[in-house]
Amino acid sequence: MKPDIELHRVYDHADVAPGRYRVLVDRLWPRGVRREDLAYDAWPKDLAPSPELRRWFGHRPDRWAEFHQRYASELGGDAQRQELSALLRDAGGRPITLLYGAKDPDHNHAIVLRDALLRAARHSS
Repeated sequence: MKPDIELHRVYDHADVAPGRYRVLVDRLWPRGVRREDLAYDAWPKDLAPSPELRRWFGHRPDRWAEFHQRYASELGGDAQRQELSALLRDAGGRPITLLYGAKDPDHNHAIVLRDALLRAARHSS
């Protein structure tokens, strides 16, 4: 069964419907957000892009295609695949919301992570 996975910017998290499994997907805590103000169920930092890749990308849309490929490759490692499966298992069949801090809704790592989660769900069913 294909999981229901939405993406929401951390700064718009109040729009997240109740009952969803909320996952903070950034390696670093989002700027300007107090920990007690962000409702989340999991923060799997190891699923975020490596610090080197994140710095290289720099949220530059002209690097998006290569970033997408490199990050997808990072998510293909054994440890990351196990963590993707664990995240899906921990969600317990609930719809998932990936919370990210990037400004650009069309060029951010949460998109790549959602794709990887959907692939992991297909392979586990």
